[in-house]
Amino acid sequence: MHDLIIIGGGPAGMTAAVYAARKKVDHILVSPQVGGQAMWAAEVENYLGYRFISGYDLVQKFEFHVRDFGVQVVEEAVSSLKINGKTFAVETGAGNTYESRMVIIASGRSAKRLGAVGEDKFMGRGVTYCATCDAPLFAGEDVAVVGTGNAGLDAAIQLFQFADHVYVIEAQDHLTADMELQDRVRAEKDKTIMLRTQVTEVHGDKFVSGIRVKNLDTAEEKDIPLAGVFVEIGAVPNVGFLPPEVKMNRWNEIEIDCGCHTSVPGIFAAGDVTSVPGKQIVIAAGDGAKSLLSAYDYFVHNFPA
Repeated sequence: MHDLIIIGGGPAGMTAAVYAARKKVDHILVSPQVGGQAMWAAEVENYLGYRFISGYDLVQKFEFHVRDFGVQVVEEAVSSLKINGKTFAVETGAGNTYESRMVIIASGRSAKRLGAVGEDKFMGRGVTYCATCDAPLFAGEDVAVVGTGNAGLDAAIQLFQFADHVYVIEAQDHLTADMELQDRVRAEKDKTIMLRTQVTEVHGDKFVSGIRVKNLDTAEEKDIPLAGVFVEIGAVPNVGFLPPEVKMNRWNEIEIDCGCHTSVPGIFAAGDVTSVPGKQIVIAAGDGAKSLLSAYDYFVHNFPA
């Protein structure tokens, strides 16, 4: 029986783990991988202390910090969380069960799918959800980025270094990213911005050879030949393993208060999986710290030595 199980290995989970180690709370961190979505950011310019650092390098520093504190990382995916009175059981896809007196949920989010015909068929064969991982594979090719939030335009900026031409596709009538990113994308020559446009089909043979798009105002459809589709239309919270007692909002985010308490005593939550606005690395890290401090206070008052 551990004092605490932290579910998730992104900035929130890793920060909580470091704070738990400093408080000498018996804990483990359970996550199929360390890093979370932060690992795929090409450029991080707003994390204090680093004028510029890649998401991968920042996560590497986080992980070194965590392991330097001797945190036990269990590289397994959580399949269910069960409430057993005042304790909890975390089950993983590997068939293991871990028990604890407290849980911090920092499971983050996963990329949304387009829902277009052919998307699943060509996943990994031209359809991708990670520009940082795959942009170099499309050197000299025409590609599309679907979505114009910060992640979408960040992907487009990465692709400008490799691709011959980048189509930037958005269902709304305007770009939605920060203005600094919008200005950088608009300044590029080898791009086509398509607003009020939806990708309805991805087609090809063994690999992607093109997409079909639909103008949402005129219903006109046309085919665009290209080799890669980068899907950046947002993400959904990873909450499929949660029991019904954990209250969520209409977006399936875990509802928390300012101390990261959930609706279940002993369960805390932090980072992008929660209802906290602003899905940012620095916010997730800060909430990771808050969640552990709240958990420690709960531990002291409910499990006295």
